Amino acid sequence: MAAGSGGQGILFLGKLLAYGGMIEGKEVTWFPSYGAEVRGGTANCTIIISDEMIGSPIVGNPEVLIVMNEASLKRFQPRLKKGGLLILDSSRMKGCELRSDIDVLKVPASEIAASIGNTKYANIIMLSALLAKREIIKEVSAIIALEDLTPERRKKTLDANKKAMVKGREYIEDKKSKNN
Repeated sequence: MAAGSGGQGILFLGKLLAYGGMIEGKEVTWFPSYGAEVRGGTANCTIIISDEMIGSPIVGNPEVLIVMNEASLKRFQPRLKKGGLLILDSSRMKGCELRSDIDVLKVPASEIAASIGNTKYANIIMLSALLAKREIIKEVSAIIALEDLTPERRKKTLDANKKAMVKGREYIEDKKSKNN
């Protein structure tokens, strides 16, 4: 599950995951939900990627939760499965109460995105951090999805989005090497 505010690219992040799963021949669902006001309102989506047939797009307790703002953290963290993975944009959330029975990965996605020119790339950094932590799909599948799903009017952002993919992965790899 991915959640944040409208305009943060939450639904696009979910589409990239689902499409990447399709590229790999997996069963997928993408179930978006957003407020009527869209930009600035709430946005979330449930993504299921499986090797087996999916019975329902509804997930009561997701195994992975990506959150891009504090409101989404408060709303969806209680639903995260015990032992699940929470990935949060630590640039936007300071001092939030986090559960002790889950794995938490803090990624300063908005800060990293700003360093490459635009905070709008934070969703791609979060996606690549997820894939570096848990290879739900291969990074190359996510890149193909990015190329295929980016609208023609936004094709000029592809290079920056690919750079964001690399930066997210590098952040996790650096974090891993420091912990070893």
